[in-house]
Amino acid sequence: MTLASIIKLIDNRKQSLLPFVETLLCGILGGLLFTILNLPLAWMLGPLTAILIWKLFSKRDLYWPASFKNGGQMLLGYSMGLSFTIASAKQIVDQLPSMAIITILMVVVGLAIAFFVAKLTGINIVSAVMGTTPGGLSQMVLLSEEIKGADSTVVTFMQTIRMLTVIFIVPILSIHAFSSGTAGAGNATADLVTQTEYVSFFQIIMVLVIVLLITACAVRFKFPTPWIIGPLLSSAILTVAGFGTFPLPHILIVLAQLCLGVYLGLGIKMDMLKNWKKLLPFSIVSGFLIVGFALVLAYGLHIVYPITMTTAFLCIAPGGLPEMGVTAHTVQADVSMVAAYQLFRVFFILFIVPIFLKYIFGGQEVLEGSVKA
Repeated sequence: MTLASIIKLIDNRKQSLLPFVETLLCGILGGLLFTILNLPLAWMLGPLTAILIWKLFSKRDLYWPASFKNGGQMLLGYSMGLSFTIASAKQIVDQLPSMAIITILMVVVGLAIAFFVAKLTGINIVSAVMGTTPGGLSQMVLLSEEIKGADSTVVTFMQTIRMLTVIFIVPILSIHAFSSGTAGAGNATADLVTQTEYVSFFQIIMVLVIVLLITACAVRFKFPTPWIIGPLLSSAILTVAGFGTFPLPHILIVLAQLCLGVYLGLGIKMDMLKNWKKLLPFSIVSGFLIVGFALVLAYGLHIVYPITMTTAFLCIAPGGLPEMGVTAHTVQADVSMVAAYQLFRVFFILFIVPIFLKYIFGGQEVLEGSVKA
């Protein structure tokens, strides 16, 4: 490395330092404001809202290192995995048919909504399908770039609006409409703390090594959302195996939510589409319709299985694994069940839906897109 390249690297870091500090302060203020107002998911939705509003009005360039986003996802993933037990693993296996049926129904409803959105707005049906399919934002955008005929800009906009609709509505409903579902998890958390109170330093090091190793494998083999799936699988396997895991301090959970909220806020670009004003109401309505259908399915799941309405709703709600996992952790729902349903839908949409789209729209590009994704 030459002297000139070193100087350039230092200059680049200085230039990114001030935007980083500005982003951090904006996120912290948003979290504090939401906490004072006693709003749900204060340290995720607060930073997200603050960053989004500041970007829209200030037009300033903000900066958030990718390592902060990945670190936050790792903390959240590890915390979610701690809720897995042998009993919950058996329950998840018993509910695999329900996971498949519910995921298929959600995708079918998304296809129906996409048909009407395409007809009313004039966008092509491929883009409408990719924009309304209840998958993760990043996964669907990457997939749209690989499928011929899909406009990634339209897909990004529709998925963004859907994501915002879900992550603001679902926590409010979960906390205020289904408050009866928060009764049983507190004891489970207390038991976990009691069981892990005397974890040795050697066990902590072993857990960290295993989590980092499995996460590295998830990144290496390009798992969807590897920075959250790797730690989640690690802590789940260790917990089910009876290894001495340990709960995270509350401050780390807050920091993880802050990192995720800032990242989500920076990823939303409302000016990405010229005719966004025309597409916005349809995207919002489609988001409400999908959430409403998820609510109907959740009631059926709640009736069939001995799980609370809160857990059932978060299992089916068409949000991403990090967002729904954080909500489940906050309202003391069954995090292991929520993670299992959300993971099943992620893998189904990534590996099955693209092949299914091939038979609807034709073209080898769709099949190739599923393989690349």
